[in-house]
Amino acid sequence: MNCDHDLFLALNFDGGPMLDRAMLAVSGTLLWIPLYLLIVWLVWRRTGARGLALFLLLTAAAVGLSDMVAGIFKHNGPLGGLLPDFAPRWRPMFTPSLEGLDIAPDSLRALRRMTPEALAAAGYDPAGWNVHVPVEAVSGRYGTVSAHAATIAALSLLAAATIRRRWFTALIVCCTTLICYSRIYLAKHFPADIAWGLGLGLLLGWAAWLALRRLTSVPRRRP
Repeated sequence: MNCDHDLFLALNFDGGPMLDRAMLAVSGTLLWIPLYLLIVWLVWRRTGARGLALFLLLTAAAVGLSDMVAGIFKHNGPLGGLLPDFAPRWRPMFTPSLEGLDIAPDSLRALRRMTPEALAAAGYDPAGWNVHVPVEAVSGRYGTVSAHAATIAALSLLAAATIRRRWFTALIVCCTTLICYSRIYLAKHFPADIAWGLGLGLLLGWAAWLALRRLTSVPRRRP
């Protein structure tokens, strides 16, 4: 646990307002629409209309299942009640030990939502805190398992295995890495949360690829 905390603190830093906005965009959806359209076009070009339809169906299944399984450990979503005795881990932004505070996570969550003036009046100096949290990123409670990491890993593996182009594989790996790092920068997840999410997503993405390969004949190469 300490190693996970130390690694998080080494990766999380205050990059200023411009980097904050960039990471919020990276962690969102709109920025990646061109990539999703590229994937659709490349899959259609490689597998045809039927293959694309199956790809989209299996992508939706893998991504949706990744999100639901990740939600089990955070007690949210349609499967959130499956592990009632599991104690979910709070997001880094709501982990008092990282700030050296002896308060409850819910109390820190309330502090994160306060203005600097209100914090000063309450006797807290956020300028001396260790974790950088953009105001817009304050949300949710729990971070394990990272649904962002799980869903992008499932999509990335299925897309890369279907398209089979080195340049695309390199591109999707870079995009996945950037998205995962944005979750650490925004103090949404610890590195271990990301690792568990990646493992879950890769497993479900691989299962979706096996199903796609069984249901359709994917050409080995097309110029």
